[in-house]
Amino acid sequence: MPAPVLLWFRRDLRLADQPALAAALGAGAVIPVYVLDDETAKHRAMGGASRWWLHHSLAALDAALRDKGSRLILRRGRSEEALGRLAEETGADTAHCIRHYEPWWRNAERAVAKRLTLCCHDGNYLVPPGTVTSGAGTPYKIFTPFWRTLRERMPPADPLRAPHGIAAPAKWPSSDTLDDWKLLPTAPDWAGGFREEWTPGEDGAHKRLQRFRNHAARYDDTRNLPSIEGSSRLSPHLHFGEVSPAQVWHALEGAGGQVEEYLRELGWRDFAQNLICQYPDYAAKNGRPGFDAMAWRSGEEAEADLRAWQRGQTGYPIVDAGMRQLWATGWMHNRVRMIAASFLIKHLLIDWRAGERWFWDTLVDADYGSNAVNWQWVSGSGVDSSQWSRVMAPLSQSEKFDAAGYIRQWVPELAKLPDAVIHDPEEAGCRPCAYPRKRISHRDARERALAAGRAVR
Repeated sequence: MPAPVLLWFRRDLRLADQPALAAALGAGAVIPVYVLDDETAKHRAMGGASRWWLHHSLAALDAALRDKGSRLILRRGRSEEALGRLAEETGADTAHCIRHYEPWWRNAERAVAKRLTLCCHDGNYLVPPGTVTSGAGTPYKIFTPFWRTLRERMPPADPLRAPHGIAAPAKWPSSDTLDDWKLLPTAPDWAGGFREEWTPGEDGAHKRLQRFRNHAARYDDTRNLPSIEGSSRLSPHLHFGEVSPAQVWHALEGAGGQVEEYLRELGWRDFAQNLICQYPDYAAKNGRPGFDAMAWRSGEEAEADLRAWQRGQTGYPIVDAGMRQLWATGWMHNRVRMIAASFLIKHLLIDWRAGERWFWDTLVDADYGSNAVNWQWVSGSGVDSSQWSRVMAPLSQSEKFDAAGYIRQWVPELAKLPDAVIHDPEEAGCRPCAYPRKRISHRDARERALAAGRAVR
């Protein structure tokens, strides 16, 4: 029999619209494999929330593969070493994968290519990152012209169907078990809210997509209202590749109404990858070098403020509701993410990188490109970003976007307060004793932030 080929899964945990799988099938027997490679990622190894998702997504993928006559082999260690050993054990000399753009995955692909014939395919984005360029052939640094050019290339190609069956090798190699990897929290088990909220895996992704399609036409009206289910909640499914952006695009394009605003969000996801291709260390370095001189706060008081923000104890109800939702479910409403990020950066004057790392550990959709680009956009330090002088007012934002119901859900200390005062109970003189005072007043925070910004300029 001809030698089997390896199918290297990473953030592409699906069988439909899986170009690497389609190419591997043409070569005969396929050995699907996932390598838990924390060594190559180093300090960018997945955080706790992502590891919880990964466990369940891999279980779902293995079940889907077994339904096709195959199975998922699990190995741990550096990608090139794990795949190299697997090739020696099975006689495989070729591996297929979907190309990834995070700097550690690009390093891993180069290392694997020295051990095996590595065939990389595109399929995790609407178009291959780096291919949307200006008339002069240079990559875009600003989203609006990037989106205009990308939109002209849409729609993406029709998604590939999942295969009816997958040819198995004559003998299966050994595999770790998911329990071996201890991806799930146990002491304590903090994932109860995760289990209530999410169904990781390809089937869960398509069910979520179908639910969103039913109200996608009102996306622009509802996406900013935390108390309403206006967001798609597809971000973790897209991050882990349980559904492709092409599948999402084709499912929603005919929904009408305001769906274009959501398609634009898919474009932003591509834009984030476009930026990390240009700036691989974008999660660690300011996009605007002038921000290197920013006088971020440090010391015990700043550390106490950071802990209060992380725990949802800032005294600003909309911020605290978002941070508690994040801890309970691994996700936060998109409007509240901006408010919470702006609060950390400008109200507390704490380096945006501290927030980026907290989100990296606690978000189930923690994506290197999107997380870094979004934090730098809010901070004003990014190559495409909001101005530093734009200091979001969390109290008025809370009232403007009708967050009363959202606050009641996630800040039970305030649940009995009427809408008129729940956004700022301290100012209204009805702050419950169980709820903390504001870490800093909005006026004082704004003046301090603007002064810091003037010093940088």
